[in-house]
Amino acid sequence: MSRPRVFITQPVAARAIERLRRVADVDGNRDPLRILEPAQLAEAVRTRDILFCLVQDTVDARVIAANPALRMIATMTITPQQIDVAAATARRIPVSTIPPMVTEATADLAMALLLAVARRVCEADRLVRDGVFPGAQSRRLEGHAVAGATLGLLGCGRVGQAVARRARGFGMRLLYTDPRRLDSSVEAALGLGWFSLHELLAEADVVSVHVPLAPATRHLIGAAELARMKPTAYLINTSRGPVVDEAALVAALREGRIAGAALDVFEHEPRVAPALLALPNVVLTPHIGSAEVELRARMADVVVDNILAVIDGRRPPNCANPEIYG
Repeated sequence: MSRPRVFITQPVAARAIERLRRVADVDGNRDPLRILEPAQLAEAVRTRDILFCLVQDTVDARVIAANPALRMIATMTITPQQIDVAAATARRIPVSTIPPMVTEATADLAMALLLAVARRVCEADRLVRDGVFPGAQSRRLEGHAVAGATLGLLGCGRVGQAVARRARGFGMRLLYTDPRRLDSSVEAALGLGWFSLHELLAEADVVSVHVPLAPATRHLIGAAELARMKPTAYLINTSRGPVVDEAALVAALREGRIAGAALDVFEHEPRVAPALLALPNVVLTPHIGSAEVELRARMADVVVDNILAVIDGRRPPNCANPEIYG
Protein backbone atom coordinates (compact mmCIF):
# COMPACT_ATOMS: atom_id res chain seq x y z
CA MET A 1 0.00 0.00 0.00
CA SER A 2 1.40 3.42 -0.95
CA ARG A 3 2.32 5.91 1.73
CA PRO A 4 -0.11 8.79 2.28
CA ARG A 5 0.94 12.17 0.89
CA VAL A 6 0.81 15.21 3.17
CA PHE A 7 1.05 18.84 2.04
CA ILE A 8 2.04 21.51 4.62
CA THR A 9 1.14 25.08 3.69
CA GLN A 10 4.07 26.74 5.52
CA PRO A 11 7.09 25.53 7.50
CA VAL A 12 6.33 24.10 10.95
CA ALA A 13 8.50 22.62 13.70
CA ALA A 14 11.08 20.16 12.36
CA ARG A 15 10.19 17.64 15.05
CA ALA A 16 6.61 17.42 13.78
CA ILE A 17 7.71 17.03 10.16
CA GLU A 18 10.08 14.21 11.09
CA ARG A 19 7.30 12.37 12.90
CA LEU A 20 5.14 12.60 9.79
CA ARG A 21 7.92 11.45 7.49
CA ARG A 22 8.13 8.14 9.30
CA VAL A 23 4.74 7.18 7.91
CA ALA A 24 4.02 9.55 5.02
CA ASP A 25 5.51 11.44 2.10
CA VAL A 26 5.66 15.09 3.16
CA ASP A 27 6.20 18.24 1.17
CA GLY A 28 4.82 21.76 1.04
CA ASN A 29 5.47 25.46 0.80
CA ARG A 30 8.86 26.19 2.38
CA ASP A 31 8.56 29.99 2.37
CA PRO A 32 7.38 31.32 5.77
CA LEU A 33 6.52 34.68 4.16
CA ARG A 34 4.32 33.26 1.41
CA ILE A 35 0.62 32.59 2.00
CA LEU A 36 -0.91 30.35 -0.63
CA GLU A 37 -4.07 31.51 -2.38
CA PRO A 38 -7.07 29.14 -2.53
CA ALA A 39 -6.29 28.34 -6.17
CA GLN A 40 -2.77 27.31 -5.17
CA LEU A 41 -4.11 25.22 -2.29
CA ALA A 42 -6.52 23.52 -4.69
CA GLU A 43 -3.62 22.65 -6.96
CA ALA A 44 -1.64 21.34 -3.98
CA VAL A 45 -4.36 19.03 -2.67
CA ARG A 46 -5.10 17.68 -6.13
CA THR A 47 -2.29 15.15 -5.73
CA ARG A 48 -2.13 14.84 -1.93
CA ASP A 49 -4.16 12.87 0.58
CA ILE A 50 -3.93 15.18 3.60
CA LEU A 51 -3.74 18.97 3.92
CA PHE A 52 -1.87 20.36 6.94
CA CYS A 53 -2.87 24.04 7.03
CA LEU A 54 -2.37 27.09 9.25
CA VAL A 55 -4.57 29.91 10.49
CA GLN A 56 -4.07 32.15 7.46
CA ASP A 57 -5.06 29.52 4.87
CA THR A 58 -8.48 29.76 3.26
CA VAL A 59 -9.67 26.23 2.59
CA ASP A 60 -12.93 26.82 0.75
CA ALA A 61 -15.25 24.46 -1.13
CA ARG A 62 -13.15 24.82 -4.28
CA VAL A 63 -10.05 23.57 -2.47
CA ILE A 64 -11.96 20.68 -0.92
CA ALA A 65 -13.48 19.70 -4.28
CA ALA A 66 -10.09 19.68 -6.03
CA ASN A 67 -9.37 16.09 -4.96
CA PRO A 68 -12.17 13.50 -4.68
CA ALA A 69 -9.77 11.31 -2.69
CA LEU A 70 -8.82 13.94 -0.10
CA ARG A 71 -8.70 12.15 3.26
CA MET A 72 -8.25 14.91 5.81
CA ILE A 73 -7.86 18.62 6.53
CA ALA A 74 -5.70 19.18 9.61
CA THR A 75 -5.48 22.78 10.78
CA MET A 76 -3.18 24.26 13.42
CA THR A 77 -5.98 26.48 14.73
CA ILE A 78 -8.41 26.24 17.63
CA THR A 79 -11.50 27.22 15.62
CA PRO A 80 -11.54 26.32 11.89
CA GLN A 81 -13.12 29.57 10.74
CA GLN A 82 -11.00 29.62 7.59
CA ILE A 83 -12.23 26.18 6.50
CA ASP A 84 -15.54 25.31 4.83
CA VAL A 85 -16.32 22.62 7.41
CA ALA A 86 -19.77 22.03 5.91
CA ALA A 87 -18.25 21.18 2.52
CA ALA A 88 -15.77 18.82 4.18
CA THR A 89 -18.51 17.19 6.23
CA ALA A 90 -20.63 16.63 3.14
CA ARG A 91 -17.69 14.66 1.75
CA ARG A 92 -17.11 12.90 5.11
CA ILE A 93 -13.64 14.42 5.31
CA PRO A 94 -12.47 14.90 8.91
CA VAL A 95 -11.39 18.43 9.86
CA SER A 96 -9.10 18.44 12.89
CA THR A 97 -8.09 21.37 15.08
CA ILE A 98 -5.94 21.95 18.15
CA PRO A 99 -7.22 22.45 21.72
CA PRO A 100 -7.11 25.86 23.43
CA MET A 101 -3.39 26.00 24.15
CA VAL A 102 -2.31 29.53 23.19
CA THR A 103 -3.67 31.32 26.26
CA GLU A 104 -0.45 32.28 28.01
CA ALA A 105 1.39 33.24 24.83
CA THR A 106 -1.48 35.45 23.67
CA ALA A 107 -1.71 37.12 27.06
CA ASP A 108 2.04 37.81 26.97
CA LEU A 109 1.65 39.49 23.58
CA ALA A 110 -1.32 41.55 24.74
CA MET A 111 0.79 42.97 27.57
CA ALA A 112 3.71 43.55 25.21
CA LEU A 113 1.47 45.50 22.84
CA LEU A 114 -0.04 47.46 25.71
CA LEU A 115 3.39 48.55 26.92
CA ALA A 116 4.67 49.23 23.41
CA VAL A 117 1.84 51.56 22.41
CA ALA A 118 1.42 53.32 25.76
CA ARG A 119 5.15 54.01 26.11
CA ARG A 120 5.62 54.65 22.36
CA VAL A 121 8.34 52.02 22.09
CA CYS A 122 8.07 51.48 18.34
CA GLU A 123 8.09 55.19 17.60
CA ALA A 124 11.20 55.56 19.75
CA ASP A 125 12.90 52.65 18.01
CA ARG A 126 12.24 54.18 14.57
CA LEU A 127 13.65 57.55 15.66
CA VAL A 128 16.87 56.04 16.99
CA ARG A 129 17.33 54.00 13.79
CA ASP A 130 16.83 57.22 11.81
CA GLY A 131 19.62 58.90 13.77
CA VAL A 132 17.33 61.01 15.95
CA PHE A 133 18.03 60.98 19.69
CA PRO A 134 15.76 63.41 21.57
CA GLY A 135 17.03 64.63 24.91
CA ALA A 136 16.53 62.08 27.66
CA GLN A 137 13.79 64.29 29.13
CA SER A 138 12.43 65.55 25.83
CA ARG A 139 8.64 65.64 25.54
CA ARG A 140 8.86 64.22 22.03
CA LEU A 141 8.10 60.63 23.11
CA GLU A 142 5.94 61.09 26.16
CA GLY A 143 3.33 58.36 26.51
CA HIS A 144 0.94 57.39 29.27
CA ALA A 145 1.50 55.46 32.48
CA VAL A 146 0.68 51.75 32.58
CA ALA A 147 1.26 51.15 36.30
CA GLY A 148 -1.91 52.08 38.15
CA ALA A 149 -3.92 52.64 34.96
CA THR A 150 -7.40 51.19 34.40
CA LEU A 151 -7.53 48.17 32.10
CA GLY A 152 -10.84 47.17 30.55
CA LEU A 153 -11.06 43.58 29.35
CA LEU A 154 -13.60 43.08 26.59
CA GLY A 155 -14.23 39.37 27.15
CA CYS A 156 -12.85 37.55 30.17
CA GLY A 157 -12.40 33.92 29.23
CA ARG A 158 -9.07 32.11 29.34
CA VAL A 159 -7.00 34.84 27.67
CA GLY A 160 -8.76 37.75 29.36
CA GLN A 161 -8.13 36.20 32.77
CA ALA A 162 -4.50 35.50 31.89
CA VAL A 163 -4.07 39.18 30.94
CA ALA A 164 -5.71 40.16 34.24
CA ARG A 165 -3.16 38.08 36.16
CA ARG A 166 -0.32 39.89 34.40
CA ALA A 167 -1.88 43.33 34.78
CA ARG A 168 -2.15 42.88 38.54
CA GLY A 169 1.65 42.99 38.61
CA PHE A 170 1.41 46.54 37.25
CA GLY A 171 -1.08 47.55 39.93
CA MET A 172 -3.75 48.17 37.31
CA ARG A 173 -7.41 48.64 38.13
CA LEU A 174 -9.20 45.81 36.33
CA LEU A 175 -12.62 46.01 34.71
CA TYR A 176 -14.26 43.45 32.47
CA THR A 177 -17.40 42.92 30.46
CA ASP A 178 -18.67 39.55 29.31
CA PRO A 179 -22.15 38.14 28.59
CA ARG A 180 -21.39 35.47 31.17
CA ARG A 181 -20.37 37.05 34.42
CA LEU A 182 -17.61 35.23 36.27
CA ASP A 183 -18.16 33.61 39.63
CA SER A 184 -17.69 36.10 42.45
CA SER A 185 -14.76 34.05 43.79
CA VAL A 186 -12.94 34.42 40.45
CA GLU A 187 -13.66 38.15 40.36
CA ALA A 188 -12.28 38.52 43.87
CA ALA A 189 -9.18 36.42 43.19
CA LEU A 190 -8.29 38.47 40.11
CA GLY A 191 -9.43 41.83 41.44
CA LEU A 192 -11.97 42.19 38.62
CA GLY A 193 -15.02 44.42 38.53
CA TRP A 194 -17.87 43.74 36.09
CA PHE A 195 -19.10 46.69 34.01
CA SER A 196 -21.40 47.06 31.04
CA LEU A 197 -19.64 47.60 27.72
CA HIS A 198 -20.54 51.30 27.65
CA GLU A 199 -19.36 51.81 31.22
CA LEU A 200 -16.11 49.96 30.59
CA LEU A 201 -15.30 51.97 27.46
CA ALA A 202 -15.80 55.24 29.32
CA GLU A 203 -13.73 54.20 32.35
CA ALA A 204 -10.75 52.35 30.85
CA ASP A 205 -7.37 53.82 30.03
CA VAL A 206 -6.70 50.70 27.96
CA VAL A 207 -9.32 48.47 26.31
CA SER A 208 -8.04 44.97 25.47
CA VAL A 209 -10.19 42.77 23.21
CA HIS A 210 -10.53 39.05 24.03
CA VAL A 211 -13.83 37.91 22.49
CA PRO A 212 -14.26 35.17 19.88
CA LEU A 213 -15.41 36.13 16.40
CA ALA A 214 -19.11 35.45 15.93
CA PRO A 215 -21.99 37.30 14.25
CA ALA A 216 -22.72 39.09 17.54
CA THR A 217 -19.10 40.27 17.95
CA ARG A 218 -18.37 41.40 14.37
CA HIS A 219 -17.69 45.17 14.59
CA LEU A 220 -18.41 45.04 18.31
CA ILE A 221 -16.04 48.00 18.48
CA GLY A 222 -17.25 50.58 15.98
CA ALA A 223 -17.57 54.33 15.74
CA ALA A 224 -20.07 54.63 18.60
CA GLU A 225 -17.93 52.51 20.93
CA LEU A 226 -14.72 54.35 20.07
CA ALA A 227 -16.50 57.65 20.74
CA ARG A 228 -17.12 56.50 24.31
CA MET A 229 -13.42 55.95 25.00
CA LYS A 230 -11.18 58.57 26.59
CA PRO A 231 -9.03 60.64 24.21
CA THR A 232 -6.03 59.35 26.22
CA ALA A 233 -7.08 55.69 25.93
CA TYR A 234 -5.59 52.84 23.89
CA LEU A 235 -7.22 49.90 22.12
CA ILE A 236 -5.45 46.51 22.03
CA ASN A 237 -6.70 43.65 19.83
CA THR A 238 -5.18 40.16 19.99
CA SER A 239 -8.54 38.45 19.36
CA ARG A 240 -9.85 38.53 15.78
CA GLY A 241 -9.64 41.43 13.35
CA PRO A 242 -13.31 41.78 12.37
CA VAL A 243 -14.30 42.42 15.99
CA VAL A 244 -13.05 45.97 15.35
CA ASP A 245 -14.37 48.19 12.56
CA GLU A 246 -11.02 49.24 11.12
CA ALA A 247 -12.41 52.18 9.14
CA ALA A 248 -13.93 53.60 12.31
CA LEU A 249 -10.69 52.95 14.18
CA VAL A 250 -8.63 54.79 11.57
CA ALA A 251 -10.96 57.78 11.78
CA ALA A 252 -10.77 57.84 15.58
CA LEU A 253 -6.98 57.68 15.52
CA ARG A 254 -6.63 60.36 12.84
CA GLU A 255 -8.95 62.71 14.69
CA GLY A 256 -7.28 62.13 18.07
CA ARG A 257 -10.42 60.67 19.63
CA ILE A 258 -8.27 57.94 21.16
CA ALA A 259 -4.53 58.04 21.82
CA GLY A 260 -3.45 54.92 19.97
CA ALA A 261 -4.00 51.27 19.14
CA ALA A 262 -1.99 48.06 19.02
CA LEU A 263 -3.20 45.30 16.72
CA ASP A 264 -2.04 41.74 16.18
CA VAL A 265 -5.08 40.88 14.05
CA PHE A 266 -6.77 42.66 11.16
CA GLU A 267 -10.21 42.88 9.61
CA HIS A 268 -9.09 41.70 6.16
CA GLU A 269 -6.08 39.64 7.17
CA PRO A 270 -3.48 39.14 5.76
CA ARG A 271 -4.13 42.48 4.05
CA VAL A 272 -3.49 45.43 6.34
CA ALA A 273 -5.30 48.68 5.58
CA PRO A 274 -2.81 51.22 4.15
CA ALA A 275 -4.38 53.88 6.38
CA LEU A 276 -3.26 51.94 9.46
CA LEU A 277 0.28 51.64 8.12
CA ALA A 278 0.48 55.42 7.80
CA LEU A 279 -0.45 56.17 11.41
CA PRO A 280 2.43 56.68 13.88
CA ASN A 281 0.28 55.95 16.95
CA VAL A 282 -0.44 52.34 15.99
CA VAL A 283 1.66 49.26 16.80
CA LEU A 284 1.14 46.46 14.25
CA THR A 285 2.20 42.81 14.49
CA PRO A 286 1.30 40.05 11.99
CA HIS A 287 -0.89 37.70 14.08
CA ILE A 288 1.95 36.41 16.26
CA GLY A 289 -0.01 35.60 19.42
CA SER A 290 1.24 32.01 19.42
CA ALA A 291 4.71 32.74 18.04
CA GLU A 292 6.78 31.01 20.70
CA VAL A 293 9.17 28.29 19.59
CA GLU A 294 8.15 25.87 22.32
CA LEU A 295 4.41 26.45 21.91
CA ARG A 296 4.47 26.20 18.12
CA ALA A 297 6.31 22.87 18.40
CA ARG A 298 3.60 21.55 20.73
CA MET A 299 0.89 22.86 18.40
CA ALA A 300 2.45 21.13 15.38
CA ASP A 301 2.74 17.91 17.38
CA VAL A 302 -0.99 18.00 18.10
CA VAL A 303 -1.70 18.35 14.37
CA VAL A 304 0.55 15.36 13.71
CA ASP A 305 -1.27 13.37 16.40
CA ASN A 306 -4.52 14.09 14.55
CA ILE A 307 -3.04 13.09 11.19
CA LEU A 308 -1.53 9.87 12.52
CA ALA A 309 -4.92 8.89 13.94
CA VAL A 310 -6.57 9.24 10.54
CA ILE A 311 -3.75 7.35 8.82
CA ASP A 312 -4.30 4.56 11.36
CA GLY A 313 -8.02 4.53 10.61
CA ARG A 314 -9.02 6.20 13.88
CA ARG A 315 -11.03 9.32 14.66
CA PRO A 316 -8.63 12.24 15.30
CA PRO A 317 -8.49 13.41 18.95
CA ASN A 318 -9.49 16.96 18.01
CA CYS A 319 -12.24 16.62 15.41
CA ALA A 320 -14.33 19.63 14.37
CA ASN A 321 -16.94 17.50 12.56
CA PRO A 322 -17.31 14.31 14.64
CA GLU A 323 -20.70 13.65 13.06
CA ILE A 324 -18.95 12.05 10.10
CA TYR A 325 -18.10 9.17 12.42
CA GLY A 326 -21.67 8.75 13.63
